[in-house]
Amino acid sequence: MNVEKWTVRNVKCELNNLMKALDVNETVARLLVNRGIYKIEEAKKFLNPKTEYFYNSDTMKDLYKSVKLLKDHIDSGKKILIVGDYDVDGVISTYVLYKCLSRLNANVYYHIPDRIKEGYGINEVIIKNAKKDEVDLIITCDNGISAIEQIKLAKELGIAVIVTDHHDVPFKEDIDGKREFIIPSADCVVNPKQLDCMYPFKGLCGAGVVYKLMEALYNEYNIDKSEVIDLLQYVSIATVCDVVDLVEENRIIVKKGLELLNNTDNIGLNALFEETGVKDKKITVYTLGFILGPSINASGRLEQAFWALELLLSNDVNRAKELACKLNDLNKERQDLTKEGVDKAIRIIEENKMQDNKVIVVYLDDIHESIAGIIAGRIREKYNLPTIILTKAHEGAKGSGRSIEEYNMFEELLKCKDLLGKFGGHPMAAGMSIPIENIDAFRDRLNEVTTLTEEDIMVKVQIDMGLSLNKINYRLIDQISLLEPYGKANPKPTFGMKKLKLLDAKILGKNRNVLKLKLSDGDLIIEGIYFGDIEGFEETMKWEVGEYEYSLVLNGKPNHVYLDIICFPEVNEYMGNKKVQLVISNYRVSQ
Repeated sequence: MNVEKWTVRNVKCELNNLMKALDVNETVARLLVNRGIYKIEEAKKFLNPKTEYFYNSDTMKDLYKSVKLLKDHIDSGKKILIVGDYDVDGVISTYVLYKCLSRLNANVYYHIPDRIKEGYGINEVIIKNAKKDEVDLIITCDNGISAIEQIKLAKELGIAVIVTDHHDVPFKEDIDGKREFIIPSADCVVNPKQLDCMYPFKGLCGAGVVYKLMEALYNEYNIDKSEVIDLLQYVSIATVCDVVDLVEENRIIVKKGLELLNNTDNIGLNALFEETGVKDKKITVYTLGFILGPSINASGRLEQAFWALELLLSNDVNRAKELACKLNDLNKERQDLTKEGVDKAIRIIEENKMQDNKVIVVYLDDIHESIAGIIAGRIREKYNLPTIILTKAHEGAKGSGRSIEEYNMFEELLKCKDLLGKFGGHPMAAGMSIPIENIDAFRDRLNEVTTLTEEDIMVKVQIDMGLSLNKINYRLIDQISLLEPYGKANPKPTFGMKKLKLLDAKILGKNRNVLKLKLSDGDLIIEGIYFGDIEGFEETMKWEVGEYEYSLVLNGKPNHVYLDIICFPEVNEYMGNKKVQLVISNYRVSQ
């Protein structure tokens, strides 16, 4: 059981001006300040995100140079090849580029590398084949910024190249730790993360960067703005699934994108809605991140990302239905493989007491390499420790890592580069290859050099503010919803409540995976619902209050149990009845 440290965000700020200017209550004003939004103009844009607030593309380095190069190739009928990536962001980026360039009658084709056979990004085989096929221009999306040698080859072969990407720019580091950033020798490199790119927002995903380019290209051809805005429904899927910060332009993309998705006429998406059981339900950030995104991702993970792209491009209802069914089946297979892998990893960790390490490294020789990252994420969640999952590859082992806020995984891998093959990533996630015989030494080194402390690996739970039961009503819930859509950098608000009397507890669901609580502050009674580790809740109760007291709770009888909870109030509608309930994320027995 992880020990949790609860802290309340306590940002000092005068709230009255915000409340007055925005016509919001104190709770919403406090939530805005907690998210770093103090200025009235900034807050207005945050609460009412509109496409008119998009930044002007003029300042994005090489963007207009790319527009000119694309226009030259489109107007002269020269052959253009799009090279994408096999994840959701890569598939959506490819789709947006292909759809837009086709709309402008470009002579355009696409290629998404096979995850297992070709690996990530543009490679020499793709470039040599492009030369054979007389391709005049290659445009990459969601990859290319680190393809230094590959792009050099394309240029030597006389192929023009536009790189569109959002990943960090690669660098060389000298012995003093000074970094020299390396930009590929493409004709144009469109990536807001370049140091000399003046574009004010650096947080777009790959599809977001492509959108800005297509926005400028459509403008060049005087195409109605509504056509480019319509693309935001697709870009919103990539933005949520690539887990970029849902602030500024990303917030606008997702807000507008969800509105469009809920009325989409895309045949493929509608087939996928039907197949995954979300048709006629409201499409939300959750739908994108946990239902549609994984289905699109599964094709690139287990087979070909081409199937997902074909689904989005489909004009045939029957073919779309067939493809949607295929993607959904692949996602179910991916879920089964993931569960199997997670169970196996936990068994190895527990048997070898790896949970006592500060950094977990597990070698699973027979899992599909495409799910190593998902398994690493699940293990990281369970133990709150940086986790790397490795599996057998064509040569040696390959793997993925997922980290915690206190551990910069990429920087730590740099300390082990002599043991690794290729590796790359950022503070929270990384990918690597390694000779199998180096795995034990790699695990030992990571644990020897780490500066993680017991405090660092403690689960930290931040609470936006305390809230009393008498403040909770429909109006408050409406006001809080102004902060939607929630996501990275704009998390769902959290409210703390202390010493609530636990009147009753019931475990529901055929898998006993829902806990319903009846809670009281002495005056008011409210229902709470918890979807977490029910077994863990039962163990905690028996350990902390004793089996007898807990049996009284289960039978709804008078008892002496009080809980502190972290929760989010929402309206529960069932069979036409509406009532307010608390969705509980964390609990502890009151001291």
